[in-house]
Amino acid sequence: MKLDNRKTDDRAIRVREVRRELAQGGPARTRNFDGDFEYITLPERDCDLLRDCLVAENVESVVEVGLAYGSSALAVGEALVSRDHANPQHVVIDPFQKDMWSNVGWDLLCSAGLDQIARLLPTLNSEAFPQLIAEGFVADAGFVDGSHVFHEVFLDLYYLRKIVKPGGLVIMDDADKPSVRTAAHYFEVNLGWTELSDPFADGTWRVDNDPNGASLPRCRAFRLPDVFPEPRSRDYLPF
Repeated sequence: MKLDNRKTDDRAIRVREVRRELAQGGPARTRNFDGDFEYITLPERDCDLLRDCLVAENVESVVEVGLAYGSSALAVGEALVSRDHANPQHVVIDPFQKDMWSNVGWDLLCSAGLDQIARLLPTLNSEAFPQLIAEGFVADAGFVDGSHVFHEVFLDLYYLRKIVKPGGLVIMDDADKPSVRTAAHYFEVNLGWTELSDPFADGTWRVDNDPNGASLPRCRAFRLPDVFPEPRSRDYLPF
């Protein structure tokens, strides 16, 4: 059964309130590092762009890697409840939400009423993704903001290719980091992922740590092909 428009509007308003309070006042608890929230969290402007991108794509199901303080998850939730979807679903994978982040992100999702459409998988990505595949879960989009170690990012993208529908989106935070950018480049070069140039053009740009100091977007969005190629080993292209 679809939500009526008034209920949809009320839910979106509540999420926006929680998002605004978090952006302006910070979370109730942080790790014991100066400026940790500002360093870790996706900036409010980029969260807005993430929300707008998902709304424009009319996504109904999203899988997100990394919850932390919940800024991006709230933006994803706002996108999902802003449309009159029959069955919005938001799966969040974060094995460290309780021990490292004191459940701050999940508590904020609950306070925004998003626990009605979201579920937290507090297990390692290597365990959570196979579980979702076994369940037959299919997502319209994925958002990646977990580990920034190359092999962990590569693992996330490998599994997202199996979970996100053909033609769907994979969006990545911290895509300016060499380890993240290199992992994504394999899927561009060998598996037909195409970067969308517009969604995050007005978001945060950061100076890469190369001698030229090139400015790169913090977030990048990739369109998966409509038909997934399965290249042979001899077709492999260096990336």
